[in-house]
Amino acid sequence: MSTEMSTPAAKTGQLPVADRADVRRAFAVLLLSEKRRVAFAIGLHLVAAVAAAVAPMLLGEMIDDLAAGGSASGVDRLAIGIAAAVVAVVVFTWAGTFVSHRLGERLSATMREQFVDRSLRLPMPVVEQAGSGDLMTRSSADVPEAGGLFRDGVPQVTVSVLKVLVFLGAMLWVSPLLGLCMLVAVPPITVGTRWYLKRARDGYLREREAESSIGDTIGASADGARTTEAYRLEDRRRRAGDATVAGHWSAVRYTLFLRSVFFPFLDGTYALPTAAVLLVGGAFYFNGSVSLGMVASCAVLTRQIMFPLDHILMWVERVQRGFAALARVEGVAEAESTDAGATAERPVDGTVELREVRFAYPTGGDVLHGVSLTVPAGQRLAVVGPSGAGKSTLARLVSGADVPRGGSVTIGGVEVAALPLDERRKRVTLVTQEHHVFNATLRDNLILAKAEAGDEELEAALAAVGADWVFDLPDGLDTGLGGTARELDAASAQQIALARIILADPDVVILDEATAMLDPRAARDTERALGAVLEGRTVIAIAHRLHTAHDADRIAVVEDGLVAELGDHDELIARDGHYADLWRAWHGELASRK
Repeated sequence: MSTEMSTPAAKTGQLPVADRADVRRAFAVLLLSEKRRVAFAIGLHLVAAVAAAVAPMLLGEMIDDLAAGGSASGVDRLAIGIAAAVVAVVVFTWAGTFVSHRLGERLSATMREQFVDRSLRLPMPVVEQAGSGDLMTRSSADVPEAGGLFRDGVPQVTVSVLKVLVFLGAMLWVSPLLGLCMLVAVPPITVGTRWYLKRARDGYLREREAESSIGDTIGASADGARTTEAYRLEDRRRRAGDATVAGHWSAVRYTLFLRSVFFPFLDGTYALPTAAVLLVGGAFYFNGSVSLGMVASCAVLTRQIMFPLDHILMWVERVQRGFAALARVEGVAEAESTDAGATAERPVDGTVELREVRFAYPTGGDVLHGVSLTVPAGQRLAVVGPSGAGKSTLARLVSGADVPRGGSVTIGGVEVAALPLDERRKRVTLVTQEHHVFNATLRDNLILAKAEAGDEELEAALAAVGADWVFDLPDGLDTGLGGTARELDAASAQQIALARIILADPDVVILDEATAMLDPRAARDTERALGAVLEGRTVIAIAHRLHTAHDADRIAVVEDGLVAELGDHDELIARDGHYADLWRAWHGELASRK
């Protein structure tokens, strides 16, 4: 296997990975946020390390006392001192470990909260282009790994470094000559560590990216299972899965190769300092330069030094994994919406206007070809057309989820994309067929849209969307939903999403086939109820069922990325054009179903 590995190139569209400087800065900022607790933990471990160094020093003094024929009382005092040092080591090590782990948990919690906040601020196009697997792997694998860096890695390495420094200082205090024997371990440890560190970061980043690819492939295969089956693409998806697993296996083998070389190499160096102390100490003992107690103390101290040094080097691997994970966690900050350069203007009303809008997805040509459309404030517009005509793309542009390649999209005279994210979320809401119910109570799922809403307001919103099943729940609004608590079907989840719209009370509501999961009768009742509740607000409904278009103030027929027709139901039927054809086809389908 090759021992070299190039820096992993980010997959097209993948979320960024922070560079070393940014990771170090983020790491330092987190530590400084708890600087008092950090100082206290270091102080406790420092006392424990000093106590651990005192014991072998007293042991050496005891040996010299006995060799010189010292009194029993003197030996007893030294023995009591050794016992006290051992007790101090136990007590302060326990206290330091307790404080360090609590500190690590606090830092880990802070990092997790920052990650969630940044993830929620990610622009939708960035998340979609990166793929669900990337963000999922960062949240489920990288965040815990980086959390372990703060919870375990930092305390363990810090304590071990303190011990090495204290024990080395004790050796030099006892005998500078014997203390210098520790230098024999420096060249092999330096060479081995440099070789490992030069390759480890890129190797672990490659491993993490391979995990993201597996998650993305599995997620895509699960989401598109029906399509895969319908078009008989099972072999293609299987090959895609095999390729991602093979890529992950290759990345894992490389990091395993690094560890298999690094750790055995280090094990061979640990006996060198003790051997050097015994050889040099023995030679100088016979000419009277050092005492037997000095040799004994330094020999014990070399063994004491090697334990924390071994701990440090063993933790190098975990720390490398942790910093690689932290680089991916911090990379989310580079992609989040910072609202830099956002306009200070605010929409005057809910008027939506598109002027010569063109848009293309990264993998293809233009989807919209110069669309111009005005929806006055308070009007309900239905958008209809064949699949792939550009209806959903239009909805995403109005919501600000995507930015047009050319032209402009404004709400109340202000560019949607230029609005700060929080302001945009207040002004416009996009509801699609895909809804999420969190593992929380019904109340918690609803107040996401309006934190201060009371029970009466929540119940009124649920009633408005026809969610009568809610009032039969055993604990009412406090009933747990999702997971093992109470799994909701797609129609019920959709009603919760629609209730959130009512609570959010935006100026512009975009319904992208938002009632598609409901049966036709329930969908019609829900749409009528929504129409009454959303009276006075601008509503753009992507119509899956044409009765939605029939009830709208105006209808826009989109075909091949252009607005082919515009008018109310009666006008478009009278024109006998695209809409009339769709209407007749839909009624024919309904008749055949009956």
